[in-house]
Amino acid sequence: MKNLTSLLLLLSLFGCISAKSQVKFNGDMELLSADKIRAANWTTYFQPEQLTAYPVKVDSIIKQQGKYSLSIQKVSDDSGFGVIDFVIPKTFKGDKVELKGYIKTENVNTGYAGLWLRIDGTTAFDNMQSRGIKGTTDWKEYVIDLPYDSTKAVNIHAGALLVGDGKLWADNLRLYINGQLIEQVPVIERKLSRAERDTAFNAGSKIDTIHINKQQIVNLTALGQLWGFLKYHHPEVTKGNYNWDFELFRIMPKVIKANNNGELSNVLEKWVDGLGVPPVCTDCEVKEANEVKLKPDYGLLFTNKILSASLTKKLTYILNNRSTGPGYYIRMAPNGNPAFLHELSYSKFTYPDAGYRLLCLYRYWNMINYFYPYKYLAGEDWNNVLADCIPKFVVCANARDYALNTLALIARIHDTHANIYGGSKAVADFRGKYAAPIQAKFIENKLVVTGYYDTVAYLKQIVKPGDIIERINGQKVDDQVKKYLPYTPASNYPTQLRDLPRINLLKSSETNFVLDVVRDGKHLEAKITGVPAAKLTYSIDQDPNPKSPGFYLIDKNIGYLFPGKYHDKDLPAIKELFNNTKGIIIDMRCYPSQFMPFTFGPYIKTNTAPFVKFAKGSLKQPGLFTISQPVVVTPGNEYKGKVVVIVNAQSQSQAEYTTMAFQSSPNV
Repeated sequence: MKNLTSLLLLLSLFGCISAKSQVKFNGDMELLSADKIRAANWTTYFQPEQLTAYPVKVDSIIKQQGKYSLSIQKVSDDSGFGVIDFVIPKTFKGDKVELKGYIKTENVNTGYAGLWLRIDGTTAFDNMQSRGIKGTTDWKEYVIDLPYDSTKAVNIHAGALLVGDGKLWADNLRLYINGQLIEQVPVIERKLSRAERDTAFNAGSKIDTIHINKQQIVNLTALGQLWGFLKYHHPEVTKGNYNWDFELFRIMPKVIKANNNGELSNVLEKWVDGLGVPPVCTDCEVKEANEVKLKPDYGLLFTNKILSASLTKKLTYILNNRSTGPGYYIRMAPNGNPAFLHELSYSKFTYPDAGYRLLCLYRYWNMINYFYPYKYLAGEDWNNVLADCIPKFVVCANARDYALNTLALIARIHDTHANIYGGSKAVADFRGKYAAPIQAKFIENKLVVTGYYDTVAYLKQIVKPGDIIERINGQKVDDQVKKYLPYTPASNYPTQLRDLPRINLLKSSETNFVLDVVRDGKHLEAKITGVPAAKLTYSIDQDPNPKSPGFYLIDKNIGYLFPGKYHDKDLPAIKELFNNTKGIIIDMRCYPSQFMPFTFGPYIKTNTAPFVKFAKGSLKQPGLFTISQPVVVTPGNEYKGKVVVIVNAQSQSQAEYTTMAFQSSPNV
């Protein structure tokens, strides 16, 4: 990652003194806790449910070396993965970090096992997901290496994880910086920022109850918009001189007490005054040569309808003399995406108090408001979303309400990439731990059985492909679709329908499913025993014919290519096989296994037509998005026949991008 931080900021965040490392990485698992039942300094869960679903134990019988190893075993379906984590809260001299360790597995069938490594403060992360260990394997050494940016790195997290079923053992883990064991690498003594030294609200916001009325919604809307504006614009905040989460908790009680817009403005104006007046900015004028796609939207801050004229004048000055570069809370990654920094997760709060719930809402809303290029496609005014969600987040009655309101907020940006990841127990309980092991899809707005996720023989006698499911456990399918749509993040309605059978409709907290189906015009009742959803393999959704090759000929005249199994190393063989064909079918109803536009793309491309432009966000003016120059795949003019690309609701993200690249050629 390019170092975008100024020298001045570096000197404020990091001390210049290096010290001999005093780190002890207990990767050999030999140092035990006082009670002899845990390996010292290892964290064995991220969420409490992992303690019972994936217990971690010290094993003195099966080990790679020494006296002990650590094991992770799935024993229940209360969580989707188990983990061990060793945190090293120090910064080291170097530019490469490497984790080596031995893993042994047993019956890892539905998921994978592996090492994992993350560098906090940067985007460096690897959990071996694309090359995870499966099945039953003996001890073998595995390696993860990542770039290490000592100007940004805060913590190193290293460990092992088990996703799905089975058991793993981990032993003899070692960490290296630039080839040296981490115990031998000098530590950079880092000076904590003022934001990090503020720990006043670590235990809670002290804001438990908010009585919502119309004025309170106005107050809290203005607060959320102003809090985000200052976070990304005021130089004193962007330098990291304030823990901006905790400053929210300091001002919120005063905002809540405001009885009218005048009192609200007075409270907020004093807050802004306390930050100081930014120096005059000589770099704030924006002259964009590229096409502007989206301009900043500051909500009610500059409308002169809610806030006083004097406060609006001060905010205008801050806008015109704002921070114009990377800061404590935001930088741009080399790929142009925003990197949100120092956003603590507060993961111990599964049901946080009202202040923290509003912090969740404000954080996400402002991230989208200033750094999401497709906000204009959301289908509604994003400002209205904040006002609408405030009472919902305030009155959440329990952890489930909080999780579902957050999920519904995420769904309102209509992006299939956006979701709650990491195994939320509240969301999992809402959806149910048991699944009917049948594949079903919406076809012409009817939920139709299309296959099976399980090989149990009785299933094929009870339900058959082509059966139309009208009711599930007595509830009409149409009614259930309406119920679950608000909690189904996806880019469009067909994609929501794609996901609903698997994540909601055919899941339950009960083991029994009663389906009312129509077969050949007759109404039938089908009773199915559900199985733990974590035990099902949904890979047939992406690869309906797992035993078939990735490319072959149809009747000698037509080539068939399945990008889900495509590899660049096979391209010479594909060219030879397809050489004399009249056409090629590219079945993009999958997710490509490799990035194809600039490898396979030139083979079928016959012209230089561009296929994509990129929206680029801005730190100089948060909320501004400009459009890049178009990107072109250089034509190879090798294949002269016709090309057909098949897409459906399975074709998303990289599959869509690849299709865009291919369809820009006139023979496609």
